[in-house]
Amino acid sequence: MPDSENYRKGAALRQQLMGDYADKMNQTVYSDPMMQQFRDLSAEAIFGTMWTRPGLDLKSKALAVVAADVATAADEITIHLRIALNQGWTEQELAEAILLLTGYVGAPRVRQALLRAKDVFEDVRAQRAG
Repeated sequence: MPDSENYRKGAALRQQLMGDYADKMNQTVYSDPMMQQFRDLSAEAIFGTMWTRPGLDLKSKALAVVAADVATAADEITIHLRIALNQGWTEQELAEAILLLTGYVGAPRVRQALLRAKDVFEDVRAQRAG
C-alpha cells in the first residue's frame, strides 16, 4: 500500500464516494493481491490526484465519468453509477444523461449502459430498503 498524501486523500475519497460498496469490493474483487495493487494505484492516481482537483464538484465529476463509461463501453459503469447516485443524481437524471448520448456514441452502447443502470438501480434500491 502506498504511503503518500495522494494515496491517503484518494483512499478516503474513494470510501466517501462509494460508501459500503467500497468495503464490498475490498472483500471480493480486491481480495486478490494483484487487484489490491490496482486498487491502491487508482486510489492514489485517480482518486487522490484527479478527483481531488478543484474546478468541478464531486457530483459533476461523477456524471462526467458515467458519460465516459457509456462512450467507451466500460464495465466500471456499475461502480460509477453507484458513485453518481451517492452524489445526489437521481435514477431519472442518470437515465436522461445516458439517453442523451445515443446520438453521440450510438444506440448499442446506450442500450448496454441502460441495461447495466437498470441492474444497479434495482440493487441500490434493494440495499436502501433493507
